[in-house]
Amino acid sequence: MLPGPGAGEGSSQPIRARVRLDFKGVPQKGRLFWGNKPVEKVAEEAREQQVTYWRHVPIQGVHISDVDMGLEVYTIYDDVSDSEVAYAPVVLEVIADSLEDLVRFVVREDFRKIEIISPTSLTLGKHEMEKLMFRIFEEFTHYRRNLERKLNVK
Repeated sequence: MLPGPGAGEGSSQPIRARVRLDFKGVPQKGRLFWGNKPVEKVAEEAREQQVTYWRHVPIQGVHISDVDMGLEVYTIYDDVSDSEVAYAPVVLEVIADSLEDLVRFVVREDFRKIEIISPTSLTLGKHEMEKLMFRIFEEFTHYRRNLERKLNVK
């Protein structure tokens, strides 16, 4: 990539990005007389829980400058679970100190899209590329461990 204004090895210019995440709502088994919650409601609650977390818990190297929950909840048929599944999208506008700090959003199961707003171009030196690759490895390892833990519990 060609260096842009302020970009380059050792640059401290923050990275602004929009990240779209779609939170999944799966059908829950009914509780006696109260019945099931609609999958749309479950997806909305998952989205609200995550947004509340991001608003109140600081993330090192990342500032969330805007949260857009205005996108409609959508439902699709999941042939694996043989049921309707709802997704509640949210778009986060984030300001990150580095590309490494954005990795935590990209390796999430609910990640759908990222748009880098600024800078328009970046140049990564050998050291920055190594740090980025190591960060991706760490995040995938963490994700895999959590997934294995969930599967072993069931």
